[in-house]
Amino acid sequence: MHRSDSRQPSKLISSISHRWHVSTPGRATLAGRGRPSRSTVYNRLTGALTELNERFGGLPSPREAQEIWDDIWHQETHHSTALEGNTLVLREVQALLDQGRAVGAKPLSEYNEVQGYADAARWVYGQALEPDAWHDGRLVTLGEIRHIHHAAMTPVWNVAPHPDAGDREGPGNFREHDIAPFAEGMTPPRWPLVPAQVEQWVTEVCALGQLIEKSTDLGRPLPEELARIHNQFERIHPFLDGNGRTGRLVMNLVLVRLGYPPIIILKRQRDAYLTALRRADTGDFGALGELIARAMEDNLNRFIVPNVAGPARMVPLAALIDDELSLAALRQAAQRGRLNAVQGPDGVWRSSRKSVAAYKAAKHQRRPRSTA
Repeated sequence: MHRSDSRQPSKLISSISHRWHVSTPGRATLAGRGRPSRSTVYNRLTGALTELNERFGGLPSPREAQEIWDDIWHQETHHSTALEGNTLVLREVQALLDQGRAVGAKPLSEYNEVQGYADAARWVYGQALEPDAWHDGRLVTLGEIRHIHHAAMTPVWNVAPHPDAGDREGPGNFREHDIAPFAEGMTPPRWPLVPAQVEQWVTEVCALGQLIEKSTDLGRPLPEELARIHNQFERIHPFLDGNGRTGRLVMNLVLVRLGYPPIIILKRQRDAYLTALRRADTGDFGALGELIARAMEDNLNRFIVPNVAGPARMVPLAALIDDELSLAALRQAAQRGRLNAVQGPDGVWRSSRKSVAAYKAAKHQRRPRSTA
């Protein structure tokens, strides 16, 4: 997005969880009324990731749990392309990806943009958890970044190439144009510097992975380290077009290789995302880190935990919400003793799908019958 526009996940999770637990709110962590503080968000994510690892065996691979990854795939493809202005709605994205049907009478370039992103995302999920034999074990490589850009951008480039692109600036190739300063003041590096800066970025990301493996103090909460590297990639702006899509895909490759769920920045969060990137340009990674942490927790509770936990397994209430019962309704039922649930020492209420089903059945029985 333009600003104007062969690892062991369980070992990694357990090794870092104690090092970015934040117990005391610091600057810019206090929340508004009714909204959890940033430190609470980070601590809650730590607990959720530890629970995923210790109780549910970590992230399942796409081969083990295709339905989970298909749901994430649809949502990520829709929202990440919508951030760039794509107008396909979710059902049109699903029809294109599942049935190969272009419904909705949108421009061909928009369908190709969605298909390209989906192809790249599918590759990311597979390579992250079950890499090919040629993968050298690093957290990310330069070749993978270029491959992701090539996969994501080739379909749309075939019908709507960038008007300023030279012969050597197509999908998978770095830009050979300088980028004008953005409105908020950030200026990407001159194009001859791009290859070296991307190589340095790869080195830094791999070094971060090594620090995590060695349980070394990162100096800041991990979500903010992830925010730092994501912002740094976007500041380099290595390609003529497609930097936002590629940056988010590369971020998810790193996340899943670390044993974390991929993130989805929702289209309604576009303004907050761009504002957080601008703040990160000044060295303040808190807002972007919080956005990343919330997105990780949302994907855990929405897609992963409900599917890997059996109907009798105790899971956070956030993983049990549906069209009938909101999180607030479940929490109220638990507090009143109407839902079989327990509150752990971390303050999180937990119940099971089986208990929620029993609560729903009892609630329906309590409703007065119509006298009409």
